[in-house]
Amino acid sequence: MGKESVQKINKPRAIRRLVIWYKRNSAVTSIVDTAASSAVTASNVAGNVVSGAGSVVSTASNVASNVAGNVAGNVVSSAESVVNTASSVVSSASLIAKNTLQPLVFDPLKRLQNNDNVLDRVEDSQSKRIWIAVDGMGGDYAPGPILEGCLEAISRFPINIKFVGKIEKVKDAAEKIGLAELLENEIENNRLELIDSGEPIGMNEEATAVRKRKNASINVAMDLVRNNKAEAVYSAGNSGAMMASAIFRIGRLKGIDRPAIGALFPTRDQTRPVLVLDVGANTDCKPSYLHQFALLGNIYAKDVLQVKKPRIGLLNIGEEECKGNDLSLKTFELLSSEKSFDFGGNCEGRDVLSGSFDVVVCDGFTGNILLKFLESVGGVLLDILRSELPRGRRGKVGSAFLKSNLLRIKKRLDHAEHGGALLLGVNGICVIGHGSSKSLSVVSALRLAHSAVNHGVMDNLNQLQKLKVLNS
Repeated sequence: MGKESVQKINKPRAIRRLVIWYKRNSAVTSIVDTAASSAVTASNVAGNVVSGAGSVVSTASNVASNVAGNVAGNVVSSAESVVNTASSVVSSASLIAKNTLQPLVFDPLKRLQNNDNVLDRVEDSQSKRIWIAVDGMGGDYAPGPILEGCLEAISRFPINIKFVGKIEKVKDAAEKIGLAELLENEIENNRLELIDSGEPIGMNEEATAVRKRKNASINVAMDLVRNNKAEAVYSAGNSGAMMASAIFRIGRLKGIDRPAIGALFPTRDQTRPVLVLDVGANTDCKPSYLHQFALLGNIYAKDVLQVKKPRIGLLNIGEEECKGNDLSLKTFELLSSEKSFDFGGNCEGRDVLSGSFDVVVCDGFTGNILLKFLESVGGVLLDILRSELPRGRRGKVGSAFLKSNLLRIKKRLDHAEHGGALLLGVNGICVIGHGSSKSLSVVSALRLAHSAVNHGVMDNLNQLQKLKVLNS
């Protein structure tokens, strides 16, 4: 079944789910208000009982200390029992309201928001199993979380892993996190292979260190791609070292002066992210570099994001073509005259996440700042929402209903959900992960690598060599 037919089938259902959601929302709001009112009433009753018990105790102590004291004690004990019962009823009512009513309100919307997963499952089910080389020693937390993510990805996607690293350290890490048995099973099933290597290139080392340390984990992983033993490579280590290793070992595409790192940013339409490049590979750029980034991004958007006619934007301080610095003005002229893609003009910062563009190009200095800023937005937004939620019982009931939505918001803004960025412009599929990547990020990055291989990105990127602009 093709993707277009899947979308056509799901659209009417999506509309019906929204209608159901709006109808149920009004009814559930009324029920929640009633439950909250009942809870307040129960609390008031319990308070009156306790207050009455206090009055009895006071009166009893004035009448007869011994007999009245016993009576008062019994009354207080009974009052405490009533209070506990009332508290239990309120708690139970809140739990029942959450478990029973929340699915009625939010499940249809959640399923609608996750419709793109249907397309993903269709794509994965029709894909061939491929080998991916993983730099198991690269990253702040390697090798444990990297290995955990690889084992999870093997079970979810049609991929095999060549895990590169110091084998003793890898096996020790597997023991510590309780994955030793699963690791051995995957090795026996020929779905994972351990490849021995030296130490990784440290985060604080110069990228040129890859030329001196040939047995570094990233070099060994890159050689697997060069020798056609793997179809893609992933590393969460030193990004500069990975780019240098890619250039030295598998080379650049003909006509591409500088490779670029392309990262996916969320937009208002979660089924259609925007590709921003470069986000860190080249801090100083020439207009011709940004022109090449646009050509690379156009191919990526067509193949991986499945956008028929990607709209390209140039990140700038204004929409007008006369705005910007010298780099922006000269790049605008180049992009405007390019006929192989759809140039939509300048893209202001507020338009990056609007969905108006499919690809946004900029120099690596600006792009990296933009990327790091976006990474902080999800956590800050959730903190603001939590601080603004009402207090008391009504606030707790409301928070229970909003929790799943808040988590989905965080998920859409979380860089771990995309996992990595594609290094575009080299003669192979390379995915660069965040230095702090853990298992979830690794799974997402490996899925990106598989998608790039499965859609034949390299075949189409190689077609760029025929363009006159890249041969001049």
